[in-house]
Amino acid sequence: MVVTCPKCKIKLKVDETKLSPEGSKFKCPKCSTVLVVKRPEAQAPKSLNGNTVLVAHTNPALLQTMVSLLSGAGFSVITANDGIDLMVKALKEFPFLGIIEVALPKIYGFEVCKRLKSRVETRDMKFILIPAIHDKTKYRREPTSLYGADDYIEEFDVPVHLLSKINVLRGIPEEEKAAEPPPKPQPKDIPLKSEEPAPKVPPRQEPVSRPVAEIKRPAPAAEQQGPDERIEKARRLARTIVNDIYLYNTAKVDSAIRSGEFYAAFAAEIKEGKKLYDGRIPQEVRQVQDYYREAIDNFIAAKKGALA
Repeated sequence: MVVTCPKCKIKLKVDETKLSPEGSKFKCPKCSTVLVVKRPEAQAPKSLNGNTVLVAHTNPALLQTMVSLLSGAGFSVITANDGIDLMVKALKEFPFLGIIEVALPKIYGFEVCKRLKSRVETRDMKFILIPAIHDKTKYRREPTSLYGADDYIEEFDVPVHLLSKINVLRGIPEEEKAAEPPPKPQPKDIPLKSEEPAPKVPPRQEPVSRPVAEIKRPAPAAEQQGPDERIEKARRLARTIVNDIYLYNTAKVDSAIRSGEFYAAFAAEIKEGKKLYDGRIPQEVRQVQDYYREAIDNFIAAKKGALA
């Protein structure tokens, strides 16, 4: 540990193992001031908040779906937009559960999971990864690695299975749905009371002919997006496809990156992902820049640094 002399302000390194519980005396080598240094008290780790869930995803629609599901189930929900934001809020709020997208910007979601699981104060935090599968009929096997996460859920399963997966992590068995009672038979004819006259039916009036105003339909959602939003959508999709390849082929990807043969080893997957990318991203956005190739190159560079 490092202590500062109150007189000359010099910083001194002190071996904590040599300190007694009552404190030990040291003489400053510069001004000879006698210091009494006590061993710092161990702080109890902060307990996780059992009612707080941290959700991080770049798809606003899916993020709102999860927030609505969790809030409706009584959870307090915190949201994050990227990996750095996720790390900061996790270490500040200490939620019991994080539901995170693997392809988060700035720091990948699976890397955040690994980092938080390796820390003493957050190692008991539960995590559910969301691999954004580009075709729900493919990759039906489980990911080869969850990077310390406790479970994973595919995007299209979120509305139906998210809450049940959370209950499993909390040790709560899924409640059986109570059988709904059969509807009570309703009488077909209800006679009017004799003292209540039947309601009078007003005479039918012919509709008045009016000119029909032209209805302007809103532009499709894709046309309403600004250029920055469409570029961000392209980058997010490209990043998601690359991370799907990694999540389901972890060992093979690491080996291919070490040998510099990623493009050759995953030519089929890259071609399949490019087909999906071209089908979802408008041509005018693809002509601006090859964001798909950019995502692959950025991923390879990041993994090279991590594997070095």
